Amino acid sequence: MGNLSRRLQGAARSKLGIAATAVVVASLATLGVVTACAKTSKTAAVAPAPSTTVKKRVVVSRPLCPLTGLPAPFGVVPARPALMVKVGNEPGHARPQSGLNEADVVFDTPAESFIMRYIAVYQCGNAAAVGPTRSVRWVDYQIAPQFGNPILAFAGGIGQNVQAVAATPGVLGANLLTAQSGAAYRTTDRRPPDNLYTSTSALWALPGALPRPPRPIFRYTPRLPVGALPLASAELNFSQGTDVVWQWQPATRAWLHTYSGAADIDTLTQQPVTATNVVIEVAPFTTGPYAECTGCSGDIQSSTTGSGAGYVLRDGSYLPIRWSRPTVTAPTRLTTMRGQPVGLAPGRTWVEIITGTQAFGGIHLTP
Repeated sequence: MGNLSRRLQGAARSKLGIAATAVVVASLATLGVVTACAKTSKTAAVAPAPSTTVKKRVVVSRPLCPLTGLPAPFGVVPARPALMVKVGNEPGHARPQSGLNEADVVFDTPAESFIMRYIAVYQCGNAAAVGPTRSVRWVDYQIAPQFGNPILAFAGGIGQNVQAVAATPGVLGANLLTAQSGAAYRTTDRRPPDNLYTSTSALWALPGALPRPPRPIFRYTPRLPVGALPLASAELNFSQGTDVVWQWQPATRAWLHTYSGAADIDTLTQQPVTATNVVIEVAPFTTGPYAECTGCSGDIQSSTTGSGAGYVLRDGSYLPIRWSRPTVTAPTRLTTMRGQPVGLAPGRTWVEIITGTQAFGGIHLTP
């Protein structure tokens, strides 16, 4: 009995040891699982967050034509200077003209007896026919230097004016009646002197033209200036036969150039003459000492330097402005009456130079 009792006690202790070992193993297994979970949880807590990097919008700047603010053709500003061509505007003889719609900028300036003449300026634009070309005036070589190294093409003129063009620094004069006659031709459907024409390609091919685009002469903005008011039309009473009305065309978002209620037509394209912007500058003037013909008055010399009042017409609206130009080499600065810069809409611009005499009751705005 004693031996049997001792065997039973030993077996019991053995079973208890196995059970204890199982409990320990189970505990350790449980602890291992918890530890593993803790490690997994800890790893998840420090895992990097998903990327929140914001992709920056890349704005690719497109080259802009310096005289219109529009994208350059084929993405490249032509390596050529501004080209200025003097164009006649006598009623019944010079009209309709060719190539005005292809110009980047057109200046409308008074000549003798307040008959208006144009200076068509090209840089990005091209025209297969420009004309009729007419003689140079004092105001032409006052406007030219702001374009840097322009070509100024004209059909003769008073000797003093022709000599003054040749003496103007940076300006390449192209007298179409003399050495540059190869760049001009005469038509048979008009009478002299209003039958002399040229082309932009012929003039840019002249020797001595520098491949330097001009700097912008105006500031361009996509939005209307603050304070602009709606406008349907603007009438400019220059002189008999040359009164102009600019009419806003909402469908084309352009100003239509009209004479005596009829649209002006560009002969080159048979399209109405239009402009994106019209800048009206009221300028002081003097009468020049040289008469163009026997019995004629002297040339009207409108001062495009200094400062004065005016208007900007764009986007079917108008804004009273002040223009200023300190020197002949400086571009014209346009500001509000409070001195804030005024921007034009990108596109073709006409600059109407109207003298103080003409401006007195000569500008009529119709809302």
